[in-house]
Amino acid sequence: MSEDPTPVSDSPFRSEPSARDEAPQFVLPLVVRIEKAEPPARTDALETSARAVLTILADERSAGEGEWAGVMRDWQDARIRKVVRRARGAEWRRAEALPGITVTGKSAEVRVFPPVPLDGWPKDLARLQVSGTDLDDPEPPVDADPGAPALWLNPDLGMSAGKAMAQAGHAAQLAWWELSDEERAAWRDAGFPLAVRTADPSRWSELTGTGLPLVRDAGFTEIAPGSCTVVADHPALRREPHGPGRPAVTRSEQP
Repeated sequence: MSEDPTPVSDSPFRSEPSARDEAPQFVLPLVVRIEKAEPPARTDALETSARAVLTILADERSAGEGEWAGVMRDWQDARIRKVVRRARGAEWRRAEALPGITVTGKSAEVRVFPPVPLDGWPKDLARLQVSGTDLDDPEPPVDADPGAPALWLNPDLGMSAGKAMAQAGHAAQLAWWELSDEERAAWRDAGFPLAVRTADPSRWSELTGTGLPLVRDAGFTEIAPGSCTVVADHPALRREPHGPGRPAVTRSEQP
């Protein structure tokens, strides 16, 4: 497996102060389209958000000398932050006019943008609402395919859809970092299949002890500091022997 080049002691997901806090801070904006008449299903929005994060990580513009490579490096050199906002109608059309990538699910549309400075949001994104982004599933989601990647949500936490979308994005990114180049390419070429599901309460302790990528939240919004939010379960990681888990403390700013 390829290793995250970031030393564990200087992980962008740890809550302890580090040199990363002294670097310029950036945020990855995600905008979900929520029309009043036809809002997306919650699970589809979560899955589409996770795929959007993977899509920009894999985009050629994010690598090497690509158009977004510098800001993507700056973002990952500091604290990893993601903020989910919502848009509809003219707001969505203005957001689509900005550089970014729109990822479409069964009912959801999520546009991901290159990272921006914390205090330097484009005005057409800065004016969008953050809080109160919540959605429902009209029908219970089908069981996750045991042979496909799955992002397992903590069954004991209540998170808004916006908060859960950001957390799913964190988990997808952690899984991406753990994969080899060949495994990343295979996942990308398949269209980033994945499922986001709430774990069965009886399995949650087992999942958090497997050594699979684990997201912990810094507790700035909605949930208590240090809460385990998502386990990233990718088949390629499942095949490898794992030692103790490497908890990842995120600084998600989604209220």
